[in-house]
This record gives sequence, structure tokens and C-alpha cells, in this order.
Amino acid sequence: MFTGRLRSSFTRPRPRTRQTGPPLIHFENVGLRYGMGPEILRDLTFDLPKGSFQFLTGPSGAGKTTLLRLLFMSLQPTRGLIKSFGRDITSIPRNELPMLRRRVGIVFQDFRLLDHLTTYENVALPLRVRGKAEQTYKQDVIELLKWVGLGERINVLPPVLSGGEKQRVAIARALIDRPEILLADEPTGNVDPPMARRLLSLFLELNRLGTAVVIATHDLALMDQVDARRMILTDGRLDIYE
Repeated sequence: MFTGRLRSSFTRPRPRTRQTGPPLIHFENVGLRYGMGPEILRDLTFDLPKGSFQFLTGPSGAGKTTLLRLLFMSLQPTRGLIKSFGRDITSIPRNELPMLRRRVGIVFQDFRLLDHLTTYENVALPLRVRGKAEQTYKQDVIELLKWVGLGERINVLPPVLSGGEKQRVAIARALIDRPEILLADEPTGNVDPPMARRLLSLFLELNRLGTAVVIATHDLALMDQVDARRMILTDGRLDIYE
């Protein structure tokens, strides 16, 4: 949960300085293919440091969403090594993966909201699943929904929300439990520029509190607002610019 009030404005926001120590995630010569088809990702070698902030970009079809799924441990590589929180993901028992994934927040392009739950209930769901009492998180959920511009939509069901509103609910749900890593797939794709800047400020604030952030985006204007690491995926290969 958030430990303090979120700041409502930033002047020239910057990511926090990356921490030293073992990386949260380590890729070494990773490749991935589906079935007998060609490799979608090839020879990926990089670290995701604790407390880092980076943009993942590249042309459509380059494999950005697939790379996010590898980072989230919902896919396994067909070759190479991936270590998440110091553990080889190919050797982690299946029943232990859900607990490890709780350390990672993810915003999918298709939102994955539950239509029978209100906006508030969708955002609070990760905390309820962990058995937390509502009185310990209710104010944090309300505050976060106000931050993303949904303070008046707390009790609304997803079918009533617009695409941009659903996206903001999904973002709030991914952030509410202060994950060690946040993966966001085109998180500003359905919102207007002012809201995109507001969401970027929220990601930077979370990063300031210690979360490593990976934002997959095509939005060059968004990336130009922050002097952050850029990971450019082209034809399944990754170039990194610090």
C-alpha cells in the first residue's frame, strides 16, 4: 500500500537513481518461439535493476507484449536463462508461481476487469485475495482512484465505463499493492495527453518509492518527458540505451 500522499504535480519528473545489488530479473541469451515457428525473441541479455525505470518500445509486432509476459513469468523461454528474484523460472514449481507473481504488477492492454465488480472492488481485489482487512486499504483505494480521475466512478461497473476509464482502473489495480516491479503495456494508449502526463507522474512517484517500472509504449512524446533508459525491440532483438 502507499505509505504517504501522492503528489499531484511534478516539475520535470525524473526516475529515481537505480539501486545497486542483484537485479530483480536477469535475462541471458533468451529466445522464444511458438511451436515449430521462427523465434519471436532472440538472444536477449539484460538485467532489470531494483528501483529502475525504463521504456520498452519498438514497431508493432516486434514482441513487446511477449517480452512483458516473460517478465511476468506467464511464459517460459524456449532457450536461455531467466532469473526472477534470484530464481530460475524454469525450475520454480507451478504452485509457487502465483506467489512470486504477486511481487509484479501488470497492466494488460485488454484490462481484464471483472464486470460484476465495481471500480472500487476491482482495484481492491489483489488486497482482498491476500486476505487484508478492508479498513487497512479502503482509503488508499479511494485516494488512488481520485488520482487517476475516477473519484466519481468508484461504484460503477466496468460495462458502463469508457475504454480510457477501464484502462485507468486496470492501472490503479496494478499499483494498489505497491509491487516491486510494474509492467505496463501501452498504459496511456486510450487517454488524452493531460491524463497521460498524470499517469506518467504516478508511475514516477511509484518508482520514487522503490518500484522498478517498465512501460511498453509507442508514444515518443511520452518518452521524451523523462530521461530514462530505453529498451528498443526490433525483429526480436533488443538494444538498450541508458
